[in-house]
Amino acid sequence: MSSGVRTVVHLLRHGEVYNPSGILYGRLPGFHLSEHGHNQAEIVAKALADADITVVHASPLQRAQETAAPVAAAHGLEVITDERLIEADNRFEGKTVSVGGGALRVPRYWPLLRDPFTPSWGEPYLRIAHRMLAAVHSARTEAEGHEAVCVSHQLPIWTLRRFVTGQRLWHDPRRRQCALASLTSLVFVGTELTQLQYSEPAGGSSPTVTGA
Repeated sequence: MSSGVRTVVHLLRHGEVYNPSGILYGRLPGFHLSEHGHNQAEIVAKALADADITVVHASPLQRAQETAAPVAAAHGLEVITDERLIEADNRFEGKTVSVGGGALRVPRYWPLLRDPFTPSWGEPYLRIAHRMLAAVHSARTEAEGHEAVCVSHQLPIWTLRRFVTGQRLWHDPRRRQCALASLTSLVFVGTELTQLQYSEPAGGSSPTVTGA
């Protein structure tokens, strides 16, 4: 039974990354925010300045940690790393072509594309959804009665959103609604998810941009 306590968990996608080669960097180390990405992080921090944030968790990847930093600083908090918020594993990592950006035109990649439903080229969607949901509930428990921010990545956030709204997990990556530095906010009453909100305090961005 719901306790009636309202808690909000904001899933924040990291800001723009410095990626002049346009590769799909995935979990590769050393990819940090661009100057614009740092500005986006500051904009989000200002947008959340009056929110009742008591918890800030982030993926271990540098771009997520850098996005989380100004939000945490604005509320006098430390960034807590949660491995469950990490980017999805992807066998196209390090390449300049991705599943939604022309991989079908390269014959040597076809074996990786044999199953778009699991998918065959990376971490299973259901596994992503389960680890992200576990991370969200950890943050919800820690911030009970207040608000939490979890900084993650486009595919994990979008997969979780589809999961909690009862949609099939396989999808067209060109149609994701998860812009850079966007907020996908989950509103709970007790342990029950009662509302999902989406906002783009730092503006929109294309889901098809390689390495974004």
